[in-house]
Amino acid sequence: MTRHVAVIDIGKTNAKLALVDRETLTEIAVVTRPNTVLPGPPWPHFDVEGHWAFLLDGLRDFHAAHGIDAISVTTHGACAALLDQRGDLAAPILDYEFAGPDEFAQQYDAIRPPFSETGSPRLAGGLNIGAQLHWQFKTDPCLKDRTHQIVTYPQFWGAKLTGVTAMDISSLGCHTDLWNPYEGRFSTLVSTLGIADKLAPVRKPFDIMGTVLPSIAERTGLPLDTPVYCGIHDSNASLLPYVIEEVAPFSVISTGTWVVVMSVGGKSVQLDPNLDTLMNVTALGDPAPSARFMGGREHDLATGGSYPQPTRMDLQNILSKQIMLMPAIAGETGPFKGRQSCWIGGEPKTGSGERGAAVALYLALVTAECLSSIGHDGATIVEGPFAGNSLYLQMLSVAAESDVYRASGTTGTSAGAAMLACCEAARPSTLRDRVTVKQDIATSLIDYASLWRQHAQR
Repeated sequence: MTRHVAVIDIGKTNAKLALVDRETLTEIAVVTRPNTVLPGPPWPHFDVEGHWAFLLDGLRDFHAAHGIDAISVTTHGACAALLDQRGDLAAPILDYEFAGPDEFAQQYDAIRPPFSETGSPRLAGGLNIGAQLHWQFKTDPCLKDRTHQIVTYPQFWGAKLTGVTAMDISSLGCHTDLWNPYEGRFSTLVSTLGIADKLAPVRKPFDIMGTVLPSIAERTGLPLDTPVYCGIHDSNASLLPYVIEEVAPFSVISTGTWVVVMSVGGKSVQLDPNLDTLMNVTALGDPAPSARFMGGREHDLATGGSYPQPTRMDLQNILSKQIMLMPAIAGETGPFKGRQSCWIGGEPKTGSGERGAAVALYLALVTAECLSSIGHDGATIVEGPFAGNSLYLQMLSVAAESDVYRASGTTGTSAGAAMLACCEAARPSTLRDRVTVKQDIATSLIDYASLWRQHAQR
């Protein structure tokens, strides 16, 4: 019986190892380290060796203290690893925020499939894996020959643990340009890039890749028969508990460095790539209309550091003075990408509760725009750091005209990834913590949202 699942959770900001209890989906133990980007050469890349030593130490310690019955993996998207004949990296794993791929943007745009085929918007830098590969092969003409297999990022870690290579459908469905989510197969770009024979087999996140290698068992003390699950894209890990437990329609908002908004069973809409919408693929293989913006990063940039919990007076001052933050702070993404951020009605002091309140309202209003663009219907569930921001939740409920629920402690990327190893366990609905908004505040928030939208449309 699987009791404890060790989850490798590599986010864009931090790398994390969590030990998750199978029955409660709560984290028993957690260790983290920054996901530092190394400068190169040959290009900015992730500290894979540092992560690997950290993960092996964590697996050893967790197993000694609690016991590990299975391992699952979840990572950020827009990331692929190029492996040589021995299974080692043929080149460092490119940081998708590096602008290098834009060097050949015009050439890449001429060969990439249309949005109607892939559901992938054209994104900057390496946010489309196809653009990464195109640029890497152009920059290093020998790299394609050195590359024996290409794997998506969760399966890179799975391959290091098991020696088995794979790609998973949720990572391929994350604006890679390589996948047709409507037909469940590779896009035409694969043959255009000449990599069809280099792509690892496509698996579902629930599949077992294999068991740990003898060298891993010796290093960590894990039994040789410890299974390693294929793994999942982190936003889809956040979505998974609700896909399994809830009745459509609903939307899930996964918050962190990225705010990713995903609709299940919503209204039929024509996605607009200019609004940074895309078609994700769930762990079950179903298309999920999605939109996103760098909400966590915008929060950090806009607040400029720590601030006290906003008071009722802070909120009233922001509302009465109509102080508004306008989009977009991280202007390369989101429904307002390309816009220049500004303050209207005065700029609150950095480090003040008023500034924290204004930023929370701004983030909720941008999120509501994302919900509208993907045909949201039904309940809205917020998980991650923003689930603890009451002003964000209240404004979101008003602006989206939706029942908003805080995610319980049994959701999130680690819990969703752990469910790959124990999804058969029946669980009750997670919709137990609905956000309430007092009528007097609701009226003021409605007026504020209406005025903000008028400014945003100019």
